Formats: sequence, structure tokens, C-alpha cells
Amino acid sequence: QVQLVESGGGLVQAGGSLRLSCVASGSIFSINYMGWYRQAPGKQRELVADITSGGRIYYANSVKGRFTISRDNAKNTLYLQMNSLKPEDTAVYYCKAEILVTRWENEHVYWGQGTQVTVSS
Repeated sequence: QVQLVESGGGLVQAGGSLRLSCVASGSIFSINYMGWYRQAPGKQRELVADITSGGRIYYANSVKGRFTISRDNAKNTLYLQMNSLKPEDTAVYYCKAEILVTRWENEHVYWGQGTQVTVSS
């Protein structure tokens, strides 16, 4: 009974900024991995940025220098600060997490419902 809920999406002009949040709730023993993915109409879902429990971070080349991923472990919350937004950033942004519900079983993959980001030119 784990749930991921994204928020913070919206409509902005090119060059603007948004901050996305993803809150994990429910029965959680530990979270090993969290990441942000996005999917534009007619395209496959792609990895934007992710972060491991140890703090290792990855960014897609298309967002390097513009986006910043961070995590608040105490609040089970993932953030994505998006600056200098471009029209090509327009997509539904999804939160993904690998969560261990109990210490006796394998981790499961969970996805949020997504939040729409639209960047106008």
C-alpha cells in the first residue's frame, strides 16, 4: 500500500522555472532509488534524473546544467528544480521509486500518476 504523488507541474514561458515534488507514503521500510522520468506525446518515456539512497546522481544530457534533483529522506520526498525551461521540456513528468515494503522481501517498483509540464514559446 505505497503511493507516490507528484505535484508542481504547470504552464510556464520559455526560460521560466518550476519545482516538482514527489511524496512517497504508506508502508515503507526503505527507499533505495528515486528518479524523474518524462513522456511527451508520441514519444517513449525517458529518464530525466535519478538519485540513489547513497546520493549518486545522474542527469540526462538534455537537462544538465538546468535541472537539479534532490531528496529529503526524512520526508520521503523527491524534488526536481527545473530552470531555464525550453519548449522541448514539455511532457508528463513521472516519479519512480524502488521501495522495500518489508525487510524480508524484494524491492518493488512504484510509479506516480504524473504531473503535466508545459513550456510555451
